[in-house]
Parts: sequence; C-alpha cells; structure tokens
Amino acid sequence: MDADRERILIVEDDRKLAALIGDFLESQGLAVSIESDGGAAVDRVLGDPPSLVVLDLMLPGEDGLSVCKRLRAAGFTRPILMLTARSDDQDHIQGLELGADDYVNKPVRPQVLLARIRALLRRRGEAEQHAAPRRLEFGALTVDHGRREAWLHGELIDLTGAEFDLLWLLASNAGRILSREETFVALRGIEYDGQDRSIDVRISRIRPKIGDDPEMPRIIKTVRSKGYLFVAPESAQ
Repeated sequence: MDADRERILIVEDDRKLAALIGDFLESQGLAVSIESDGGAAVDRVLGDPPSLVVLDLMLPGEDGLSVCKRLRAAGFTRPILMLTARSDDQDHIQGLELGADDYVNKPVRPQVLLARIRALLRRRGEAEQHAAPRRLEFGALTVDHGRREAWLHGELIDLTGAEFDLLWLLASNAGRILSREETFVALRGIEYDGQDRSIDVRISRIRPKIGDDPEMPRIIKTVRSKGYLFVAPESAQ
C-alpha cells in the first residue's frame, strides 16, 4: 500500500521522461506521482506534502527555481532534488541557495537518481526517528537536533533542512576538522568527487545566519587542503 511507502512527487513537463523515471522508482518500492505544471505543483505539495520532490529546473511558465523558493518560503522542509539539463555551476549554486537539497544532471541515470533519493530519505528518516533530542549551546548560538532548529540571540534562524544538517554535523564536531570526503558521506551518502561545490555553497549561506563573517570567518572555517572546522563562537579568534 502507498501508505507504507515513501511518496515521491516528480515535477517534470517531459511526460515521457517523467513516466520512465516514475516506473523505475515504483519498481524500487517508492510511490510516485507526477505533475507537469510548476504552479500546480506548489499547491499539490503544500496540500499533501510528499516525502520528497524531484523538481525539474526548466519548467514552462513558473520554473523550478521559483517553485523551490515558494515551497521553502511556505514552510515545506522535506527534501527537494532538482533535475537540470545544464552543466553550469551557477544553476546548481542558485538551486542550492534557494533551498534545494541536491541535484542530478540530465540525462538522468536512474540508479544514480535512486541513490540520491534514498540518501536524502535516509537522512530525513534518521533525524525524525532520533529518540532523544539533543541541544548544543555556544554562547548566543543554540542548535537543537530534536527540533531541527537553531537560534541566535534567541531569534529563530531561517535554515533549510540541508543547511541544518550541515550546521549540526559541524557543530557536533566542534574543534575537529571534518574532511570534505567525510562531510559528503555523512550528508549525501556518496563519495566526494573532488569538484562538487554544494557543501561550500551551504556553508557560505550558513555563516551570516549564525553571526559569522563571510569574508573572515571565525566560526566555520575552511581549512585549506583539509576540510572544515567549527570553532565554538565564544572561543573564536
């Protein structure tokens, strides 16, 4: 029954491609619905939130970036995976900045898409099933794993699900350098290919939100040739 399966909404105007992807994902145990119109997809997602949205970047009328932005602004926190026929890093970066959790390039390789979907669903499931809420406090910054929220000076920080996951990973390893390879495996379930910039983009968005200086960061530092280091704000130099 669909009630026992993760529900995936594919937002793609290429009906043949959407059907092919949908059939494959269905064969792998996922429940799939398809929507070809971006505006209608927003209403559909907010009315009956799926487990994950596969969102094409190039949609007629309202494009995927606009749809992603509207969904996040409306409070949809579940994973959004974008499909793009472009190889331009700027499109990938813009999608991530607007709240997408991951992206897959076209032509779509079904097994790669399935692996990315499963990684995103697994990460979400682990967070929701976490039995004992944990909270980290660093001076004015508080990060709560159970509620999946963070506050600065008592004010709620506007974070996407992917940004929270990265902040929690870094904060819970404060004082220890996390390599890019370790970070990618923890957050995306795949090995770092040496070129993907998605983690760097998210860090650049998180820094100002937690009171860090994007130009001269003192809290989330990029350690050249090694990875990332979270320095507790009260001890940041």
